[in-house]
Amino acid sequence: MGLLDGKKILVTGVLTEGSIAFHVARLAQEQGADVVLTSFGRQFRLTEAIARRLPLEAPVVQLDVTDDEDLAALADRVREHTDHLDGVVHSIGFAPQSVLGDKFLTAEWPDVATALQISAYSLKSLSVAALPLLGTGGSIVGLTFDARYAWPVYDWMGVAKAAFESTSRYLARDLGPKGIRVNLVSAGPIKTTAAKSIPGFESIESGWSDRSPLGWDVTDAEPTARAVAALLSDWFPATSGEIVHVDGGAHAMGF
Repeated sequence: MGLLDGKKILVTGVLTEGSIAFHVARLAQEQGADVVLTSFGRQFRLTEAIARRLPLEAPVVQLDVTDDEDLAALADRVREHTDHLDGVVHSIGFAPQSVLGDKFLTAEWPDVATALQISAYSLKSLSVAALPLLGTGGSIVGLTFDARYAWPVYDWMGVAKAAFESTSRYLARDLGPKGIRVNLVSAGPIKTTAAKSIPGFESIESGWSDRSPLGWDVTDAEPTARAVAALLSDWFPATSGEIVHVDGGAHAMGF
C-alpha cells in the first residue's frame, strides 16, 4: 500500500528533472497515484519530454495560469485523463529580472504585477479552475519560500510569496466547508531552474546548512517532495491553512 494509492493528482511546474515538481510527481507515482501534468507555450514540449522520465509517463494538459480560456478549459482537459482529482500541486512562480537582484526600489508596477499574478494570484486561479474536479478530502498544496523575511536579492518575489502565503489561508477558509484542505510547504533553497534565474541567489543558499540544525543539501529535493506527498495524503485530514517548513530547521533559528 502506497501513501497515495488510487489518488489522482494534478502537478504544475514540471520543467526539468531538477525541479521540485518533478520529484513530487515521481514520488506521487511511486506511492500509487495517477499523475497529470500541466504546461504551456514553448515549455510544453519540454514538459512532455520530462514526463517520459517519470516511472510512468504522465499526460500533459495545456494550462497558462494567466489565460482565462485555459483556466476555464482546465477541468475538461483533465477529464480526458481522469474523472476527478484528489490533489493539486501548485509549483508555479515567475518574476521579470527587473524586479529581482537588488532592484526593489527601481522595479515598476507592470513587472511587479506580472510577478504577483503568476506567483501569488495563480494559486487562487488554479484552485478555482480545478474545483469542479475536487471533492471532500481533496488537498491543494503549494510551494513557498519563507516570506517572513526580506531576503537578499529576492525583492518583489519575496513580496509575491508573502501574498501567496496569505492567499493560501483565505483559500483554506473558503474551501474548507467543501472539505478541501489548502497547505504550503516552505522549502529551504534548492538549486532549481527557478532559483538559478534569480541573480545572486547564492547569497541566500550560502551557509544555509550551517544555520540548519539538521543540515541542508541544496541539491536534494526529496525531503520537500515527501512533505508535499504527505499533505496530499489522508494522513493530515484536519490540517489546513498550514505552512510546513522543510528547511533543516533553519526557520526556527536566529540569524
